[in-house]
Amino acid sequence: MSLLNRRIGYIAVFLACAGMMAFALYQQYYRFLNPCPMCIFQRVCVIAVGVVALLAALHNPKSEQGARVYGVLGILASLTGFGIAARHAYIQTLPPSEVPACGPGLNFMLESMPFTDVLKNVLFGTGECALVDWTLFGISMPGWVAIACMGLAGAFAYLAFKARR
Repeated sequence: MSLLNRRIGYIAVFLACAGMMAFALYQQYYRFLNPCPMCIFQRVCVIAVGVVALLAALHNPKSEQGARVYGVLGILASLTGFGIAARHAYIQTLPPSEVPACGPGLNFMLESMPFTDVLKNVLFGTGECALVDWTLFGISMPGWVAIACMGLAGAFAYLAFKARR
């Protein structure tokens, strides 16, 4: 019998995502660090990982195949979040002369552009995405999100392909 059954693992992943979102909302509403468009997309990915983990915990698949389906979904959402966060962290390291110009806000883009154009604009980043307004141990918030997303992907990989009932 494994020390970590899948349901407990899925709950732990869900709680990690909930903690990340609680911290992001604390920073937004109590420290007044408003999220840029890339930050919002990272939040969507973290929420998606949390939802997959919660559904997996509630469903608690009996078969290996069921666990692998949740694992693949969780890994894909985590790696998407990693990619966006890594790109964001990269933009923050650019010299000021290479930072993309500030663009319109996300709400305006969503209302006036096709979603594919919004996605392209957000992923290329804007000047507001280059602002580093919080660090811990010299790593910006997108850097920490990238690290956390890799950890979440690893947790889903373990739960899907290693952990046994």
